[in-house]
Amino acid sequence: MAAPFAHPEHEPVARAAAGFARTHADLVALRPEPLHLLARTRHAGRRTGLVSGGGAGHEPLHVGLLGPGLLDGAAPGMVFTSPHNRQVLEAGRAAAGPDGVVLVVKNYTGDVINFRIAAERLRLEGVRVGEVLVDDDVATDSADNAAGRRGTAATVVVEKLLGAAADAGADVDALADLGTRVVAASRSLAVASRAQTDPATGEPAFALGPDELELGVGIHGERAERTVARPPLPELVEQLVDQVLAALPVEPGEASGAAGDGVLVVVNGLGATTQLELYAVMEEVAEALDRRGVAVAGALVGTYVAALDMHGFSVTLTALEEGWLDLWRAPSSSAALSGGGPGGPEVVPAPWSGAGGEPPAAAAPVDGAAPADGSLPQGASAPERALRRWAGDVEASHDDLTRLDRLAGDGDFGDNVRGGLRRVVARLDADGPAEGRTGAEALAAAGEVFLDEVGGTSGPLVGLLLAELAAAAERAGGETSAGDAAWADGLRQGVAAVQRVGGAQVGDRTLVDALDPAVRALADGGSLGAAATAAADGATATAQVRARRGRAAYLGDRVVGTPDPGAVAMAMLLRAAVVTGDEAEDPSAAAVAALLAAGR
Repeated sequence: MAAPFAHPEHEPVARAAAGFARTHADLVALRPEPLHLLARTRHAGRRTGLVSGGGAGHEPLHVGLLGPGLLDGAAPGMVFTSPHNRQVLEAGRAAAGPDGVVLVVKNYTGDVINFRIAAERLRLEGVRVGEVLVDDDVATDSADNAAGRRGTAATVVVEKLLGAAADAGADVDALADLGTRVVAASRSLAVASRAQTDPATGEPAFALGPDELELGVGIHGERAERTVARPPLPELVEQLVDQVLAALPVEPGEASGAAGDGVLVVVNGLGATTQLELYAVMEEVAEALDRRGVAVAGALVGTYVAALDMHGFSVTLTALEEGWLDLWRAPSSSAALSGGGPGGPEVVPAPWSGAGGEPPAAAAPVDGAAPADGSLPQGASAPERALRRWAGDVEASHDDLTRLDRLAGDGDFGDNVRGGLRRVVARLDADGPAEGRTGAEALAAAGEVFLDEVGGTSGPLVGLLLAELAAAAERAGGETSAGDAAWADGLRQGVAAVQRVGGAQVGDRTLVDALDPAVRALADGGSLGAAATAAADGATATAQVRARRGRAAYLGDRVVGTPDPGAVAMAMLLRAAVVTGDEAEDPSAAAVAALLAAGR
């Protein structure tokens, strides 16, 4: 049977969020546009809101942790895709207390970018904002990985301890500092014996033999750098415990601490692992720690950070500081994690809500435009023709872009870019005849769509690029035939904006590797055609390097030989600009075709 997420028209994330809110209407309320969920009540002593979020498919994280003693707001993205910055902005705005709000973000490029943009927008509104970056995954702790460690199951520990501290009245600065210390004291490692079901195909996302394990797998289905032979469970757990303990900032013998607090243990299922299996793992972990003289002060066993239906588990250890165990044991009330000390927390209605009542009904699904076919309306400006041609090319190449991204990550890039460009075409069509619209206006509309409506890493980065191209066209007079000079100006400013937000440099294997050569070609006096060829050459070169940014950074040499899909999409944009210009020849066409064929 096909996976339930195999049919986009089912709007599975929005429907699931509505079902969750209906089931737990006493705890949470749904805000469907943009999608986020809010706790109905909070502890009477809480003055600082807590908001987190991330791609769907990890449930019960984060929505299952909404409630007193835990989170005030959660923003779910599409499956394995970061929430959009508008979702985080609205959740943060609603959940902020009189002292502000703290955003808890797992360390993935798209999540970091979207949460960072939301934080800047909140600060502009006068809201105090603190940020906690969770990066606990031992498997991705590599000196040549600029993206840093992934954020995984330690997120549960962070949100629990911060929730208790917020209930005790801690302010933004104190919570951000506590969160940073908890992250530094936490490490995790995951293993899987079967991949998650690919939402598009209904088949396992990757193949493992009956005697193989993926040691160091990611929660988005990212494969580890290598596959290993499956050892007996006690031997496997010994290896995991050794690796996680070795990565903690204290020696194993010191983990108990002077106060005797010891370590917290989280044994987390990845989606298809039974509770029976997880408790067996917990016993192995406890015995392994005991043999090393490390006390288990508290434990949590269950599926809290899933990877859809992957069969596997992760082990998280947090070396406790004085006072943290009290925070761990403090009362909380949520759909997935409740309990703690005697009695329940004293709660009041959340400041944004009228207490009780039914959650708002889910908004009707927003239909995308009909598939772009590359048709060019009469009178359209050169930038608009470029956008429409790009939309048609991406539509035709969607499967190739998806395959490229699946080889280097989680496979959502084709969907995100195609969906964004469909909405761009719909927006342009809805805005009236093309002959009445300047190139600057068309690019600005496209930038707004990607910034406000497209999730993942690709959405905001492409949106920033398009917004800078729009500004450059406007500086050039907004004329309908903005030429190479406007592209040179806009691309230069766009690359700078992308680098400010995302931090990528040339050689990190990102869209910058295609854009920067195009900028340099134009700066040297080359034509737009020369820039398109340089962009295609830059995208081609990404196949020869290990990734240093994004999810591909966690796969080591496994991505070598495959070009980066983001860089390919940027080469396609430049090619579309050339095709819709005055040049008769398109020197980049063959290079782009070869790039798209690389994943087949």
